[in-house]
Amino acid sequence: MPLKLGQPLPEISLKQKTDAGLVDVSLRRNVGKGKTVILFVPLAFTGVCTDELCKVTGLLDEYKKLGADVIAISVDSPFAQEAWAKQAGINLTLVSDFNRVALKAFKVKDTRVIPEKTGLLNVAKRSVFVADKAGNVIHSEVKRDPASMPNFAKIKKAVEA
Repeated sequence: MPLKLGQPLPEISLKQKTDAGLVDVSLRRNVGKGKTVILFVPLAFTGVCTDELCKVTGLLDEYKKLGADVIAISVDSPFAQEAWAKQAGINLTLVSDFNRVALKAFKVKDTRVIPEKTGLLNVAKRSVFVADKAGNVIHSEVKRDPASMPNFAKIKKAVEA
């Protein structure tokens, strides 16, 4: 069962590849300042994941005006993520859950849908969590089908609330 409404965001830091090298990014870095949007995507360089993160990149200014921080997570290495972001024009915080720490904490590890389509195990279900200023989950959406996009209108409504 995925992380439930009202539960706090786990205290997890994941790696991001920047021009300066690898940096730690806390999933709770915006707690006390504003809301946090956390997106789990199955894999880098795939069509739906790229479309999703490009769409969110286009919405970043709106989220920032509302005080929200956006963090996207995949199990790919931070080096692959950096190449993907540059190639696709993804301009948001993209962090690596290579060790599957966040997948376990948020309980979004996919063991059926992706393997049925690709044979790959232990990737994230396409998921979105929005946390309030206190760091507690106020919106949760976990997709069974990795080809299904999240409901961006509901995400924005949760950020605006």
